[in-house]
Amino acid sequence: MAAPKKGRGPAAGGQSKPGRALAWILIAMVVLTGGMFWSGHTTPRLGIDLAGGTSITLKAKAEPGQEDAVNETNMNTAVGIIERRVNGLGVSEAEVQTQGRENIIVNIPRGTDEKQAREQVGTTAQLYFRPVLTYAPSEQPVPDASGSASPKPSASGPAADGDKKDEKSATPSASTPSASASTQGRALSEALKAPSPTATPSGSATPKGSETPKAPETPSADPATSALEQKFAALNCLDPKQRSAAGQGVKPNEPTVACGKNAIGQWEKYLLGPAEVDGRDVDDAQGVFDQTRAMWIVSMEFTSEGAKKFAKITGKLSQQPEPQNQFAIVLDGEVVSAPSVRQTLSANAEISGSFTQQSAQDLGNILSYGALPLSFVTQSVDTVTPALGSEQLEAGLIAGAIGLALVVLYLVVYYRGLSFIAILSLGVSAVLTYAIMSLLGPAIGFALNLPAVCGAIVAIGITADSFIVYFERIRDEIREGRSLRPAVERAWPRARRTILVSDFVSFLAAAVLFLVTVGKVKGFAFTLGLTTLLDVVVVFLFTKPVMTLLARTKFFGNGHKWSGLDPKSLGVKPPLRSSRRTPTPVTTEPKEA
Repeated sequence: MAAPKKGRGPAAGGQSKPGRALAWILIAMVVLTGGMFWSGHTTPRLGIDLAGGTSITLKAKAEPGQEDAVNETNMNTAVGIIERRVNGLGVSEAEVQTQGRENIIVNIPRGTDEKQAREQVGTTAQLYFRPVLTYAPSEQPVPDASGSASPKPSASGPAADGDKKDEKSATPSASTPSASASTQGRALSEALKAPSPTATPSGSATPKGSETPKAPETPSADPATSALEQKFAALNCLDPKQRSAAGQGVKPNEPTVACGKNAIGQWEKYLLGPAEVDGRDVDDAQGVFDQTRAMWIVSMEFTSEGAKKFAKITGKLSQQPEPQNQFAIVLDGEVVSAPSVRQTLSANAEISGSFTQQSAQDLGNILSYGALPLSFVTQSVDTVTPALGSEQLEAGLIAGAIGLALVVLYLVVYYRGLSFIAILSLGVSAVLTYAIMSLLGPAIGFALNLPAVCGAIVAIGITADSFIVYFERIRDEIREGRSLRPAVERAWPRARRTILVSDFVSFLAAAVLFLVTVGKVKGFAFTLGLTTLLDVVVVFLFTKPVMTLLARTKFFGNGHKWSGLDPKSLGVKPPLRSSRRTPTPVTTEPKEA
């Protein structure tokens, strides 16, 4: 009879190459920890409840008869609008995200006025179309060879042109500081005193005849005009607080000042006339790709009443010189676009220029938001101080350390040498969990809050439970009289099924909890689900291979009394039944006659 080939174990379901599995998990650990240090994010991002700040929960409410307006597209558009408002408060690392079908969570770090933040994020967005009277840079642009900045792109074709990406600063400026100070003041006075483009097509702020500046004119006697001139001259759009407050408290039928970015990302300040078209007059808007011209455009459709208003304003703006032939699209007091107009537009219009797909869709979403039948009600506002957050984190870490110490103590007392494998496995799981959490912060905005810390603590018990299931299966095999090496391989298929079923139930519970809950409980569910998946990875790629290798050593293989696999302590009567028995030859002597 042929002898069995070397390397073939007694159980077909065993893992024949434990070194390969250990190599895979070692590579994963090196890649994750290396990426963590390479990216510079060596610690998990802390949530509002640990770092301190304000957390606001908003619930979407549809207008009567338009309940289907609460959908994913509209909610994502609302998130974009709220993000602009939060950024306008001058805060950093703020989080705005949807949770569930009809909730938006706004997390604002400490250092922000809670009352102002609540007012900003909880109100309905205001969208207006206002004529541009004049504009100026918030910082002096570098003159080109001709001594002046490049002008804004003009309209072409049957549509309004958007800002082009390759244009320079779109604001004219004087070549010397002294000329700028005197000329700009006169230009403001002329723009405010001249009839609005909405009133007559003949008004112009550009003096005719000689280019030599005229003598300074008598300041306007209107106190409101003088105040607006001063406000425009003093406005610094590089200051987030001034940007946020620029158009606050101004009625739609009044002129105002506002800030906005040009095509190359520079802040500009605008002097705007009264609003001519309301956001509610927009029926639909979207970024689309024009196959004929091979370019991205923003298509707009107005209501019947809005079409009349838009035709009236564009008809008058088209006859004005730069910059008074432009209309500013103003959202929450900020200019998001200021296209030029060359001819009268009606119910259907488009904004064209050097748009990318993303920029066209973003502007389409902003324009559509004015027509969204959505409003938001504030469900809750939670404020956490940094001191309270640090106390909670410290208490959570202490609880986790106590729980881990109790688990390790139990493993050492009950499983002795086997506890070494369990502790190593827990260490591998901790390294993977920490690295992944650190990388998920910048990747998807994951923030470690207190419930998430609780989820990680609960995961210690889930991971330890998987080790216990496997160890007990091995000990059962030894009790049946098998030696360690075949016991390790025969115990694995049954332990594997139990571990997978247990982890599947835990992951399913975490997934359901993540989908149906709102607020900080999601952090608990996410961490629990993540650590459950890592438990499967660690048990399959580390615990089982290490157990296979240690079973080949004398300490574990011979059942040392401190190994946790001592046959005597497990109730097995020696000698053990070997898996490979050499048959004893039996000889018989012939009987004597």
